[in-house]
Amino acid sequence: MKIHEYQAKDILARHGVAVQPGVVATTVDDAIAAARRVADDTGRDVFVVKAQIHAGGRGKGGGVKLARGIDEVRAKAGDILGMMLKTHQTGPEGQKVRSVLIADAVDIEKEFYLGITLDRTRNMPVIMASTEGGVEIEKVAAETPEKILKVWVDPSVGLRGFQARGLAFGLGFEGGALKQAAKFITALYRAYEESDCSLAEINPLVLTTAGEVLAIDAKINLDDNALYRHPDLVALRDTHEEDPLEVEASEHSLNYIKLDGNVGCMVNGAGLAMATMDIIKLAGGEPANFLDVGGGANPETVEAGFRIILKDPHVKAILVNIFGGIVRCDHVARGVVEAARNVGIDMPLIVRLQGTNAEEGKRILDDSGLEVETAILFQEAADKVTAALA
Repeated sequence: MKIHEYQAKDILARHGVAVQPGVVATTVDDAIAAARRVADDTGRDVFVVKAQIHAGGRGKGGGVKLARGIDEVRAKAGDILGMMLKTHQTGPEGQKVRSVLIADAVDIEKEFYLGITLDRTRNMPVIMASTEGGVEIEKVAAETPEKILKVWVDPSVGLRGFQARGLAFGLGFEGGALKQAAKFITALYRAYEESDCSLAEINPLVLTTAGEVLAIDAKINLDDNALYRHPDLVALRDTHEEDPLEVEASEHSLNYIKLDGNVGCMVNGAGLAMATMDIIKLAGGEPANFLDVGGGANPETVEAGFRIILKDPHVKAILVNIFGGIVRCDHVARGVVEAARNVGIDMPLIVRLQGTNAEEGKRILDDSGLEVETAILFQEAADKVTAALA
């Protein structure tokens, strides 16, 4: 689950990470009040007005502006709030800005990058740091990989002091700033671990002219599988920032991700769903979505899945691929028949059932009177759905 910058900074601050002072606002009047609060706390009247959306590249898209004094805060917040902000991560349609962060415009001496994620090849969190702050880490990795420092943390032991100090030293910090940076790295790892993050990224991490080490920006992604442990973090979800179909799918406990193709996919199990998308592409088609109805597929979830798939105007054919392990194929077949009649499917529908009671499930589909093609083999199902598009 993605969250906004201001929410990420709140989490980091609770764990002892030093962050740039700021207050979030949803209206121009709120922005002015926020600026006054920041000015009272810092004694400064130069601010940064930052659009709050779940995408990077906000500055390049016009979503981050410097404001000198309250009057400029009023003007800049008015410009940003309500705009359709377009970045390389939002797509051409952009994302509507519903809130801004009014932050203190600190004087920066040097920018750095710091991030923590899971290295699945080593089954350990990896801390990545670089002197190339403010630059996308993917670009640094591609062009100057030698500028990325990496430290792997044994989760059974945790981050050790010498590891944090080594990273701080490797970034070039000295004296009091070195101690601050080591403390900052330790606090960031604590926030990453205790909040069950899949990513905690500070870009840029800065050394100010006053010698402070601060997080100027912050990006946190939370592990969906661990959210049951964090009801307070679940409350941070902003559905305005998510695809409406993905939000609807989550309400039915379905895992759905929209793609760019024209073959709607309904599958049970993430692994089978990935394999289904692969074989559709190999057969010459393009999957329109990832949709996992789970191991307990029933008429209700199948119908919800069909309704979500059909809301994508690019879908021209549907492939249902079910392996009956826990779930019985005849139950799924009855669910497909009932759902297809309720929803009214007006495009080619191919259904492949394998596993428990697969033959009975095929018979139910063949006798249903619906315009549905059945398949036995995986490749056969992919060939039939791509042929239906020809």
